[in-house]
Amino acid sequence: MKFFSQSFLYDDPWSIVSLAFFLRYPNPYAAHIISCDVIDRHQTESGSLLTTRLILKRGALPRWAPQGIISRAESWVIEESEVDPFGKIVRCRTKNLDHVKVMQVEETQLFEQNEEGRTVQTTEAYITSKFGWGMTKRIENHGLARFKAHVQRSRQGVSLILDLIRQARLQPMALGSYISHLHSERSFASTDTPTSSHSSDNTGHAPEEYSSPTTENTWLGKIWGSG
Repeated sequence: MKFFSQSFLYDDPWSIVSLAFFLRYPNPYAAHIISCDVIDRHQTESGSLLTTRLILKRGALPRWAPQGIISRAESWVIEESEVDPFGKIVRCRTKNLDHVKVMQVEETQLFEQNEEGRTVQTTEAYITSKFGWGMTKRIENHGLARFKAHVQRSRQGVSLILDLIRQARLQPMALGSYISHLHSERSFASTDTPTSSHSSDNTGHAPEEYSSPTTENTWLGKIWGSG
């Protein structure tokens, strides 16, 4: 088992960062995300909002992985979150539902507002493989390396949505209309994403792709009608 932990400070208030986190898909830093659906949402007696989402991710195997180690390149991930608007805390836990013998990634995210009114994000993850055959350590090390890269790109995606929210405040159209436009203009599945089951760098769960500044600007241009 491998463990990862990292904290990051956003200058924006908790309410804005939390909104950006839940609106983060789709974005050009997460081309591996195929779909994201809410399957349950309800409010507790204390006023917290509990949400369960089912996310489908596209993955690829590293070249050294044995052929047939997994049956398909996609992986289902369940995300369970709690939003406490009074304590200004978001707790979120995700884990993959298939390919768990090869590798399971259990991730927790915590967003809370500090005394200065900024937002602290704490990310923790456990990466576990039960594959055996002398490959467990190699799979876990590879999964940890890929997860570290994922955290960086995930943060870039949230920051991009934060920029979108800031810009929406200056536009006559409500943010909800921009989000609807975003989903209609860009599907989750990217036509440029490779569909092969093997890659030189990716794990078998969800390779996240880098986005160039040009791609990001083009993406934002489509949202704001300038692309």
